[in-house]
Amino acid sequence: MISTFHGLQVAKRGMDAQQSALYTVGQNIANANTPGYTRQRVTFEASTPYPTPGMNRPGVTGQLGTGVDAKTIERVRDQFLDVQYRGETVKVGYWNAKSAAIDKMEEILNEPSEDGLSATFDQFFEALQDVAANPSNAGARSVARERANAIADTFTYLSTSLEVIQGDLQSEIDVTVKQMNSVLEQINNVNKQINDIEVHGYLPNDLYDERDRLLDELSQFVEFDIQYDQTSGNSLPVAEGTVTVTMQTANGPVTLVNGQTRQAAAFTINDTDGSVTDVRVGGQTLSPANLSQGKLKGLIESAGYVDENGQTKGVYSDMLASLDKMAFEFVNWFNSQHEQGVTLDGQTGVSFFNPITEGKGNAKSITLSNEIIQSTNNIAAASQSEIEGDRKGDGSNALALANFRDSVLIQLTDDQTVSMKEYYQSLIGQMAVNGQQANRLKGNSETLQQAVEQRKQSTSSVSIDEEMSNMIQFQHAYNASARMVTMIDEMLDRIINGLGTGGR
Repeated sequence: MISTFHGLQVAKRGMDAQQSALYTVGQNIANANTPGYTRQRVTFEASTPYPTPGMNRPGVTGQLGTGVDAKTIERVRDQFLDVQYRGETVKVGYWNAKSAAIDKMEEILNEPSEDGLSATFDQFFEALQDVAANPSNAGARSVARERANAIADTFTYLSTSLEVIQGDLQSEIDVTVKQMNSVLEQINNVNKQINDIEVHGYLPNDLYDERDRLLDELSQFVEFDIQYDQTSGNSLPVAEGTVTVTMQTANGPVTLVNGQTRQAAAFTINDTDGSVTDVRVGGQTLSPANLSQGKLKGLIESAGYVDENGQTKGVYSDMLASLDKMAFEFVNWFNSQHEQGVTLDGQTGVSFFNPITEGKGNAKSITLSNEIIQSTNNIAAASQSEIEGDRKGDGSNALALANFRDSVLIQLTDDQTVSMKEYYQSLIGQMAVNGQQANRLKGNSETLQQAVEQRKQSTSSVSIDEEMSNMIQFQHAYNASARMVTMIDEMLDRIINGLGTGGR
């Protein structure tokens, strides 16, 4: 038999369900401006009808509905958009790091300009041409010496400034690693909390939001894959479970967060002379070149790293090495030509610069020789073949030195040699191309990231207008259920209080 109070129970369930929906609307409105919050909704489900099938079921015409239940409160979120967003974010992190590093390098080298290394060389060789035209003129010789000092100072400034920025990038790598390790540990802790709540049959939506926010933050540093592991106990079928985060490398996947064992890995950076030699994480040692794309790899490739063949590479490492090579070739070739000339005092074999050996730091090691510092008469402007006839003031050797920039050859590749001027132009040109590419790909990645972000917001963010509409809808449904209670109460009052009073 159907209970006399069946109608009251149906109306009560309706009121409870609509009340849950109204509370959820209030939660959404309250968090409309909360970063990372995903709007929530109540899923309604018709409760089990009466009677249920069985051998002792009552003989009634058919099943009668028993009302509605608010089954779960779920997030409105598209995981496919999350994957797209993180895929674009990792590109933005990588190209942002590369673009910022190259921009700083372009500011330091300052080419083309009147203050760059190229202009300083031009002024020096122009001064040597003046010496060639007036070899006995003390003023022209003094200017040539000062211009040479300017070259040494410019090389030192460029090398020192690049090393400072390289040091800043290395510090940023350390800070980035600490941030990554912190995020991984936070994801692991949230996994533990989610597991503790899901086993009791609840959906910890706020913890899901926090975990997704942390995964979004992690995606700027490295590229990774995620896998959801169902929790045990009484967890609901729609529960997300704990998450396992893995990073793909050339050596295979590396587990960053293990959702089943609730353990997080930690990144460790090892370096030698400022260049990253390897990255250790999850019990594996990785070559920097094998890291997945992201801000960490962008910073490492900018500052400098040692590849699997033991070669030092990187934006700043390559530029510093190129400047050192250019400084070495310049000093040695210039000294070689200068030593062939004759000073005003008739001496030969005088070095213009102090000799340097090929290696790291050459660009900061250029200094004038003591002979040139002591007297500009020691600038060997004449050729040895012109000593006879008291022609030590001839400027043929100074002219050869002035043409030095276009005659000295530097090994660019295994089968290609270029002049010093062309060599420096190739450095600046390559830097410009790399900077242009980094800025272009950074812009493309940011555009795609923003497009995905807009689609995410249209799906998951709170719309006040929509929530107000839902509030009115659920309010009317609640009022209707309440009116049912009043109506059934009047029916029962008639039945109970009016029973047996007929004919009185």
